[in-house]
Order: sequence, then structure tokens, then C-alpha cells
Amino acid sequence: MDYCFAADRTLGKLAKWLRILGFDTIFESDISNKRFYDHLAQERVLLTRTAKIRDRFATKRLVFIEADDVYEQLRQVIDEMAIARKDIRVFSMCLQCNSPIIGINKIAIYGLVPDYIWQTHDEFSKCLQCERIYWSGSHVERSTAFIEKLFD
Repeated sequence: MDYCFAADRTLGKLAKWLRILGFDTIFESDISNKRFYDHLAQERVLLTRTAKIRDRFATKRLVFIEADDVYEQLRQVIDEMAIARKDIRVFSMCLQCNSPIIGINKIAIYGLVPDYIWQTHDEFSKCLQCERIYWSGSHVERSTAFIEKLFD
């Protein structure tokens, strides 16, 4: 099942982690206030920690986030939306602009990443929209362990 989210400005870390998990997640501070709320007309689940926003959009699909800790926030979204391990596509969305990323030939990015990275890595991905380049580093190992804990 495809899930699309809209996270208000109080939930930046949660928005980032939902993108890491592969979910289309717009984040309020990335776009204007009006455009953010216009997106709620789409089939997006509103994520908020603000009671006024919860009350204003009570007729929309929303998850009122209660925890401060991002792990607990993710657990709440996963539980309330009944997200299963099979629903995630880890590292498939750009963390910066929320667009899909695709694998790219190493030769195509020569000179676009630090020399050491180019020499020591064979697999790269690139955002189709903002052209940000990604590669596996120690952050991937830490993120993978964090994700495994979420679905234990």
C-alpha cells in the first residue's frame, strides 16, 4: 500500500525518517504555509503535534503525534497506519526534496562526489529532481539497524 504524508513544521525529524523509509512526505517548512495546506486536499495523512491544527483539520485523515522522540513518533505512525515491513522502500526518496532517487552509473558522477568516495564506492543513486547524489556510508548501517528495531 502507498502512503503519502504531510508533516507540519514541528515534525522535521519524523518527515526525514518517513522519507528514509520510502514514503512520499511533504514537510511544511519546505513549502509555503498555504501550499502545505492545499496538499491536504490530496490523499495525504496529516501528521501534527499541534492541537489547533488537529482540531482545524479534524475531518481529514491525521495522526496526532504524542511523543517527542522520533523513534516513538515513527512507532505511532507505523501502528496507527498499520504499515508493514513490506510497505517500506528504504532509501528510495530524496531526503532533501522528496522526489524518487534512482541508481546511477558510477562513471556518470565522476567529479561530482569527493575523490575518496568515488574511489571507495561502486553504487550511487541520484535524485531525479534536485540531482543530489547518494552513496552508502556508515549512516546507512546505523539507519538500517534503527529500521530493523522499528519492525521487530
